[in-house]
Amino acid sequence: MRRLTASHPAPGVVAYVDGEPAGWLALGPRADMGRLVRSRTIPVVDDRPVWSVVCFLVRPGYRRQGLTQHLLRGAIAYARKQRAPALEAYPVDTGGGRIHTGAAYVGTLGMFTDAGFEVVTTTAATSGRLPRLVVRLDLDRALTKDRAVTKAGRRSGGSA
Repeated sequence: MRRLTASHPAPGVVAYVDGEPAGWLALGPRADMGRLVRSRTIPVVDDRPVWSVVCFLVRPGYRRQGLTQHLLRGAIAYARKQRAPALEAYPVDTGGGRIHTGAAYVGTLGMFTDAGFEVVTTTAATSGRLPRLVVRLDLDRALTKDRAVTKAGRRSGGSA
């Protein structure tokens, strides 16, 4: 575990609440994730060297407080800082319903689309008997879009 956490890039991001570790999101280059590389149910979309978000873990007592959204924003920032061209994830499609915590470890479609990810394709994978999708956030395009919004906001006197 020490070797893993000391590696570069880091294998994930941690959320702290009042100095206590409360949540974890695992991510990294898809090519470095053996289970994804060998997966028969989650397809490789193209040859871009994407990074993948593979799981969330939020400790009991800290759930339902928005930590997964904070973790996802941190993962996006970290992947962008590491110059990943895109961030991909494989969330469950809840159809708008609530699901058991055990099925939500891969994230939900809504949390990713709210963060700007777009559905790329379906998979043969399921979690809690619900379908999983491939979603992607193009970090190069998102960065360009962020800069355009910031510039537009400055020109109009607003703030972005």
